[in-house]
Amino acid sequence: MWDKVQKVVALERQKLHQLLSSYRSLLEKCVDTPPNDLELTALAAVLHSFYNGIENIFKRIAQDVDGQLPRGEFWHRQLLDLMKVAGPARPAVISESLATRLDDYLTFRHLFRRAYTFSLRWDGMKDLVLECEQTLKLLEDGLDRFFATGPETTRP
Repeated sequence: MWDKVQKVVALERQKLHQLLSSYRSLLEKCVDTPPNDLELTALAAVLHSFYNGIENIFKRIAQDVDGQLPRGEFWHRQLLDLMKVAGPARPAVISESLATRLDDYLTFRHLFRRAYTFSLRWDGMKDLVLECEQTLKLLEDGLDRFFATGPETTRP
C-alpha cells in the first residue's frame, strides 16, 4: 500500500511541475508586469489546477493510508487540516506553516469556482501566483520527509 501511495504521489508531483512549466513564461512575466484580463484568467485557472493537484495528493494519503476521506460540507478544509497532524498510521504530511499557506490557495480555489472571471483582481492573486514555485518546493520537502519516515503507528 505504501509503495502504491508513493507512486501516485510521484505522478501528481510530476503533473504539478508540468503545470508550472507550461506557464513559466507567464509566471515570470508577472513578476514585473501585471497580467492583462486574459492572462489573469489563465493564471486563475493555474491556481485552481495547482491546488487541485495538491489536494489529489492529500486525498490519496487520506484514502489509502488513513482509510477514509473527510465527509461533509467542509471536507476540503478538513482534509487540509488532517495533513498537518499525524494519523494513527502515519506522521504529519505537512507543517503548520505550509498548511497556512495552502489555506490561501484553497480559499482562492473556492472563490474561483464561484466567481465570474471578470471579477478577478491581480492584487488578490499576485502573491499566490508568484509563490507557486516556492509552495511546491515546500510541499515536496514535506512529502520527502513524510515518505522518508515511512508508515508508522503514532499511537502508544
